Amino acid sequence: MNLDKYTDIALNTLKELISIQSFSKEENLVADVMDKKLSAFGYKVYRKGNNVWVFNKNFKEGKPVLLMNSHLDTVKPNEKWTKDPYNPEVVDGKLYGLGSNDAGGCLVSLMATFLALDETDQEYNRVFCASAEEEISGKNGFELVQDEIGRIDVGIVGEPTLMEMAIAEKGLMVLDCEAIGVPGHAARNEGVNAISLAMKDIEWFHTFQFENESEMLGPVKMTITQINAGKQHNVIPASCTYVVDVRTNEYYSNEKAFEIIKANVESDVKARSFRMNSSGIPLEHPLIQAGLEQGMGYYGSPTTSDQAIMKGFPSLKLGPGDSARSHTADEFIYVKEIGQGIEKYYNLLNGLKLTTNK
Repeated sequence: MNLDKYTDIALNTLKELISIQSFSKEENLVADVMDKKLSAFGYKVYRKGNNVWVFNKNFKEGKPVLLMNSHLDTVKPNEKWTKDPYNPEVVDGKLYGLGSNDAGGCLVSLMATFLALDETDQEYNRVFCASAEEEISGKNGFELVQDEIGRIDVGIVGEPTLMEMAIAEKGLMVLDCEAIGVPGHAARNEGVNAISLAMKDIEWFHTFQFENESEMLGPVKMTITQINAGKQHNVIPASCTYVVDVRTNEYYSNEKAFEIIKANVESDVKARSFRMNSSGIPLEHPLIQAGLEQGMGYYGSPTTSDQAIMKGFPSLKLGPGDSARSHTADEFIYVKEIGQGIEKYYNLLNGLKLTTNK
């Protein structure tokens, strides 16, 4: 593989992507870029909404299929940025820009690896997919196109992991809760204070421990992230609403965790979705064994990605960059990490032996 050639392709593509605003649900212009680039490399490009995907040129029915996926969308830049988030500026070996680390570096490194592998003869097929709405867990991202892509036997999800293998990740469930009291005058001993009721349940969320702790992912984690109550100082609030961020391990589906929570709190509890369950890939899978042979480490990830909505096949989260830089002001990825990512992806996948996912 000509690493310099493919690193240049990846870096130039990443700089172009950074220069275009691509918030979740607004990825159409960066999807256009990917469409045109992949077309220029001679691929038949498939597109639905803001999702773009291509298959390897020598695709042969019956071979196992590997998905190479990362996302096009970014979060909005926070107020602490000191640089222009849409100016792909290289300073001291760092490429700055919104989405450079999460997950532009992964996206272009996977694309470059996909192109390089097409110069080889592998015993498996490949599909490269640049997907939308990952940052908001939207239904018009990878979930929208999985059935159209067809059978997938294993997937690599490009997220910044310092090129260490995240073989499991926690699920995510967001709860909207409401403690309901009775209004009254704050100066008199009347009414039922909804804040007091909520505090009892919030204390339960802080202290309750689910019985089963995961060796790879640790315990289920519940965090109160928003709270709101009251309209004026002298009125006992009749309602206190709060939001709970729940991160589940493999022992608890979101539905199961929800039932446990409902049985233990008095507040009215509603889950926004049960879709984002814990996911992972067995340590003995050939893809993971190949990574171990390449000297890659592995771990369980506390954060959630598109892995959570991929159905019917195991997947690995792996990519250049550092998750600690994601969603930060003056986000960056080291230029050298792009080349290293391509090289490690290529070495992992070149000659990989896969079986179909029955």
